[in-house]
Amino acid sequence: MNIRIRHANKNDLSAMLEIYNEVVLNSPATFDLVEQSLESREQWFKQFDEQYPIIVAEQAEEILGYSCLTKFRPKPAYASTVEDSIYIKSKARGHGVGSMLLEKLINEAKKNNHHSIIAVIANDERSSVQLHEKFGYEKTGLIKEAGYKFDRWHDIHFYQLILEYK
Repeated sequence: MNIRIRHANKNDLSAMLEIYNEVVLNSPATFDLVEQSLESREQWFKQFDEQYPIIVAEQAEEILGYSCLTKFRPKPAYASTVEDSIYIKSKARGHGVGSMLLEKLINEAKKNNHHSIIAVIANDERSSVQLHEKFGYEKTGLIKEAGYKFDRWHDIHFYQLILEYK
């Protein structure tokens, strides 16, 4: 696969929305319960910048997935801790796209002097856990029955990577 990893731009929003809404409808990977509109995602997109990037994986001008770093919590003491999110188009899963995106996110976090990256994973979802553990994330916490989706309660597991600088 000849995949290009790059920073997202507004022209990518429709493709990212399609990927996200597929996850909304079919997975507890997000606790959104209804599909998002393009207008709501345009507002969402405004939070990203050099410090908190959003990255896409693209092949032959098709967006296969995207990832981003967001503020972990709004209080100032959390400023060096970020949260990652990764969403992959269903047909592209299992082909290394997530690894490429996460590797780029980790490098972006280091470049921006972040200290720690948190991944919040619903139900200890195996593929997401394996991806994060591959890059050195460690399980650091659990919140039982944190969200209700698809007629059942879902736990969330916290995974963390402390960034080391050389």
